[in-house]
Formats: sequence, structure tokens, C-alpha cells
Amino acid sequence: MKKILFTIFVMQLVFSCKEDDSVSCTTCNSPQTIAFEVCEESNGNASVNGEGTGTQYDVYIEGLVEAGATCGN
Repeated sequence: MKKILFTIFVMQLVFSCKEDDSVSCTTCNSPQTIAFEVCEESNGNASVNGEGTGTQYDVYIEGLVEAGATCGN
């Protein structure tokens, strides 16, 4: 019985500590580019069309908007 309880405890610990892998994306475009997808990865960084940028999502979006891009769902 103790082994079963221990196993259940370990399984709960492992699954509750799993990193959130959710990704949210938006489409951006500008007069100079065709539409492209910018996503906020689970680590908070932006990726463009699947390629990591190494830049925080909010900072990346702000830079795009300042450069004349339009982003929205």
C-alpha cells in the first residue's frame, strides 16, 4: 500500500511541475512585407514563423509597431 501511495505522490509531483507549453500567436504585416506570424513562446520570447528571436515578445511587438507594422489576431 505504501508503494502505491508513494507512486501516486511521485506521479503528481512530476505532472504538476511540467512546464506550461502554451504558445499564443498573432499575425503581423506591413507595407514592406507579406503577412507573418509572431508567437509568444512558453519562455516569453517571440518567434517569427517558427524561428526564435531571442527577444521578449512584448518588446518585439512594440518594435514592429514602431517600425510601421500592424499586428492583431
